[in-house]
Amino acid sequence: MFIKNDNSFICINCKKEVEKLKYTSRDHCKYCLYSLHVDVFPGDRANDCKGVLKPINVITDSKKGKQIVYKCLKCGAEIKNIVANDDNLDEIYKIVNNYARNGGN
Repeated sequence: MFIKNDNSFICINCKKEVEKLKYTSRDHCKYCLYSLHVDVFPGDRANDCKGVLKPINVITDSKKGKQIVYKCLKCGAEIKNIVANDDNLDEIYKIVNNYARNGGN
């Protein structure tokens, strides 16, 4: 169940202002790619955790395309979010390279 929730926000990690995505719901910072563990279903903002989601990898799924893999720094859950068309490619490459360098850890 998807609930459109496209709002601008100040990133919890880099403190930059992140504008609306406009074509779907913005669920992470386009600059540093960090997010918050706020959804049970996309856009519902019903998750009680509210922890910081650190990007740990980027994968390609045959159905959903590129996805950022996150690890919640509060509860340890792993979450996937679709890469937005304006996400910082340099950060995406850094995350993938770091993941590979650390053997997936």
